[in-house]
Amino acid sequence: MFSGFGPLAILLDSTGRQYAPPTDYPHFFYGFVSVALAWQIAFLMIGSSPARFRSLMIPGILEKLGYVSTLALLYGQGRISATAAQAAVPDLLLGILFIVAFAKTRASGSRDA
Repeated sequence: MFSGFGPLAILLDSTGRQYAPPTDYPHFFYGFVSVALAWQIAFLMIGSSPARFRSLMIPGILEKLGYVSTLALLYGQGRISATAAQAAVPDLLLGILFIVAFAKTRASGSRDA
């Protein structure tokens, strides 16, 4: 059943039947780790100059809330435990803070003009 966003999420069940367990293809794990690390660096850049990197806040919000939505959906389907779903709390908080920062940088930018 559909458990997230995008074509790869739709293919979860079929790839699970056709391919070996994830431990047999660590390149996916390490690939996702490198993408996550790149985003952490992007978040530091945004924090260093919010007005300058304001447009990067939009994909930052999508990244944070996308993860929260995925965990909420998986928990709602009974596919992960409440303990695993609690991993969404920091991302939810950061997503909300990105929304606040996005709104505040727009407000401060319009006053300066």
